[in-house]
Amino acid sequence: MPGPNFVPSPTLTEPILFILLALVPTCLCFPALLPLDCSEIHAHDPTQPSGVYTIFPGGPVSPLQVYCDMDTDGGGWTVFQRRLDGSVNFYRPWDHYKKGFGNQDGEYWLGLDNIVLLTMRKRNELRVDMEDWDGGKVYAQYTSISVDPETFGYTLRLGSFIDGGAGDSLGPHNGMKFSTFDKDQDGRADNCAKAYLGGFWYHSGCFNTNLNGVYRWGADDTIYGIGVAWSSHKGFDYSMKSINMKIRPVS
Repeated sequence: MPGPNFVPSPTLTEPILFILLALVPTCLCFPALLPLDCSEIHAHDPTQPSGVYTIFPGGPVSPLQVYCDMDTDGGGWTVFQRRLDGSVNFYRPWDHYKKGFGNQDGEYWLGLDNIVLLTMRKRNELRVDMEDWDGGKVYAQYTSISVDPETFGYTLRLGSFIDGGAGDSLGPHNGMKFSTFDKDQDGRADNCAKAYLGGFWYHSGCFNTNLNGVYRWGADDTIYGIGVAWSSHKGFDYSMKSINMKIRPVS
């Protein structure tokens, strides 16, 4: 039986203490290992190229793949909508727009629930970049963006407009709820999503931009307004070659 002056062997306690101490920096660094958005990846390593990365806006149990634009205007943009070749059908039901669809290395929609998470944690700015079929590139920017939860119809909230040559076609959609062909919230008698074959924050006049419309090749008035249009730049019957919507925290 050990005497009153018994001292535990260091060989028993030191390994345990070492393990506990080794875990401390890991716990402190844990948030840095799980970036909330592309801006945190860019801040950690500004040399990272544009491409598909994993972020965690909903926490460690819900990883999310996104395309990160690390080049435009200083980089760090999280892309939530991307059109570039017509490979993905954007005429989808409510549940698809809610959860997301497509391919992050090509065309995709990140999902309304994910956009809500991204815009509720930080104050974000929005940039919409587009290219026409003649190689012309313009953009529209908004000082803030947020999207309300589903119980509020995924209402779009935009800040002030900054013109990058495209004009303001998204501003008229500010304050609108999201609509699809099977979930009509546009405040109009008929269904704008059905009429213009997309899913968007349509308003009572339907749209000034139809970014999730049918991918078409430039000017085409065969069926009015169904293309990927940004009306203040090329009109309602011109479908862009490429367009994407992306957000970045305001510093």
